Parts: sequence; C-alpha cells; structure tokens
Amino acid sequence: MAKVISTLFISADGVAEIDPDWHFPYFDENMGRAVTEDYETADVLLIGRETYDSFAGAWPGREAAGGEDAPFAKQLGDMRKVVVSRQPLEFSWRSSELIQGDLVDAVAALKADADVRGILIPGSISVVQQLLAAGLVDELRLLVHPVAARKGRKLFDEGDSAYHLRVLATESFPTGVLRVIYAPAAAPTPAGYDDVKDQVPGGN
Repeated sequence: MAKVISTLFISADGVAEIDPDWHFPYFDENMGRAVTEDYETADVLLIGRETYDSFAGAWPGREAAGGEDAPFAKQLGDMRKVVVSRQPLEFSWRSSELIQGDLVDAVAALKADADVRGILIPGSISVVQQLLAAGLVDELRLLVHPVAARKGRKLFDEGDSAYHLRVLATESFPTGVLRVIYAPAAAPTPAGYDDVKDQVPGGN
C-alpha cells in the first residue's frame, strides 16, 4: 500500500494557513532539505483547488525561467498531480487531473494502486482534515515555526474524538523550527488522576 503523507508548515499555535510574514524568515537550507525529503517519498501529489491554483500560478513560470529553483519546479511539473475540486477544471499545468468520485474512495484506490509509490499532500488543509477523519493519513510531517500566528486556519478542526499520534522522528533547526513526523496511534490506556498521583512531585 502506498503511504499518504501530509507535509505542512505550521505555527506554534497550530495555524497551517501560511502567512509569508511568519514563514519565509525561517526558511533555510535545513527546511529546504526537509521539504526535499518529503517530496522524495511520493510520485503523486494530492492537492486541493486553492493549493493547485497557487502552485500552477508560480512553478511553471519558475521552471521556464531556469533559475536556481528550476530543477524543483520541473520535478513538480513532472509529478502526477491529482486535484480535489467540486468544480470542473481546465488544467494548464502538465500531468494534472481532477480526482474522480468521492475523495475517500479515490484516495483508498490510489493507496491500493500497485503503480503508485507514495502520495504527498502539500498544504491543502481541508483535504488533510477529511483524510485524517477517514483514517487514511499515514504520516503528518510538520515544520513547526517558533511563532504564534494568532490568526489563520488551523490544522486540527473541531471534533468529537481526539487524534492520538506517535512520534516517528524529531529534528531541531538553528532557526528554532522543529521538524516533527507523526503517525496515527491507538489511544493510550484510559487513566485518571488516581492512576498517576504517585508520579506527582512529592508523591510516593
């Protein structure tokens, strides 16, 4: 089964809707390496309409310009891009297609496709939220910026039950950015204060 990996830039207070004012000052070679590693996990990009419009409005031009970021722009252009949208789209960026049918069913089919190595979701908060709720996200790769954004859309929405996670890897960058890779986990054994009071400072 192909893995579904979500990669997000996020603030310390959980905002995943990027504001360039708090994001770009922290972008360095370490973050660039982390992004490269995330993209190397996949041969399919799964993105929402807004993310597609943002990417398609920037990366083809950067590829054509032939600058320092042209190789990454070409990599993005060559990747298969599956776009989640309720409206029909006319694609101007190569290797792009509209998701067919229900999102959860389509992603389950992509995961089961023997020709798919991995599925990466950059940004696309609403897509990630739906797939988290459906249990289809295998990893959350978060680059946590040392800033409280105080406004913007958060990764985790309101719900009736908690998402339990286990840490697969962590890394601290000189900028203060923390890279944390999570995977879904089973809920821990239920416990209350009486179960842990012997761990309280001064307890026996």
